[in-house]
Amino acid sequence: MELSEDKEFLMTAADFEFIRELAYRQTGIVLPERKQHMVYSRLCRRLRALRLPNFKNYCQYLSETPAELGQFINALTTNLTAFFREEHHFDYLKDKVVNDWMKQHKRRIRIWSSACSTGEEPYSIAMSVAGMFANAGYDIKILATDLDTNVLQKAQSGIYSSDALENIPVEYHEKFLMRSADQIKIKEKLQKYIHFKQLNLLNDWPMQGPFDVIFCRNVLIYFDSETKQKIIQKFRRLLADDGVLFIGHSETLHQISDEFTLLGHTIYKPR
Repeated sequence: MELSEDKEFLMTAADFEFIRELAYRQTGIVLPERKQHMVYSRLCRRLRALRLPNFKNYCQYLSETPAELGQFINALTTNLTAFFREEHHFDYLKDKVVNDWMKQHKRRIRIWSSACSTGEEPYSIAMSVAGMFANAGYDIKILATDLDTNVLQKAQSGIYSSDALENIPVEYHEKFLMRSADQIKIKEKLQKYIHFKQLNLLNDWPMQGPFDVIFCRNVLIYFDSETKQKIIQKFRRLLADDGVLFIGHSETLHQISDEFTLLGHTIYKPR
C-alpha cells in the first residue's frame, strides 16, 4: 500500500516496511499494516520540521542520523492517559495493598510505574498510598519510567490542565494540588516521592528491586508474544514474592506467563 493521493508526503510500501522494522527493533512495538495512516500522521511532523520532501528521504535520514531516533520514538509512542484511569486499580492499592502493608508494619515500600507517560499514573499512585506518608518511619519511593523523553519532561513539571480535576477524587484536591484558573500543579510534598527516569523496556534495566508493586498498563498490547513473555519474566524477577502487578484493561497474562495468579480484574500476584 502506497500513501500518496491527497497526501503531503509520499510514503511507499518500502518506506513503511523500513519504519515498522526500525520501530520493532528500537521499541518492540508491532505496527501492522492497518497502522500505516497513524504512522504517517505522526511522522509527517518530523518531515516538516526537517524540511524533507518524502518518507524515502526521512528513512535515509534515520539511517544516517542516530540522534533522530529519539524523535522518531517519541512521535510513534502512544501517550493516552488520565488521573485514576482504571480506577479499580487505585481502589485495590489503597484499600487492600496499603492496609496489608500497615498491618505487617512494612517500612520499605518500592513502587514502579513502568510506562508513566505524562505522569498521571504515578501521581495517582502517590495519592493512593499517601495515607502512609504521615508516618516518618516509612521509606517510600515511586519510580516512574517511560521511553518518551518529551512526556517525562511534562510529568516532572507536575502541571496539568484544570480539566484533569474531574478525574481526581475531591478528597485529594486540597491536600495535593495547587489550583489556578486554567491549570493545576502537583504539590512538592507529593512530587518528592516520585523519581522520573527514561527507560526502554527492551533494553537492560538498571534497577535491582525488589518492588512491592509494579504498574505496566496498556503497554503489552503493542508487543508480540515473545517480547511480552520476556518483559513479564523480568517483572517477576524484580517483584517481591508478596508483590502485586497491575496490567491494562485489555491485557492478560493468559498464555504469556504461568508465574502469576489472578487476584482481580487485571491484578496479579506471583505464584
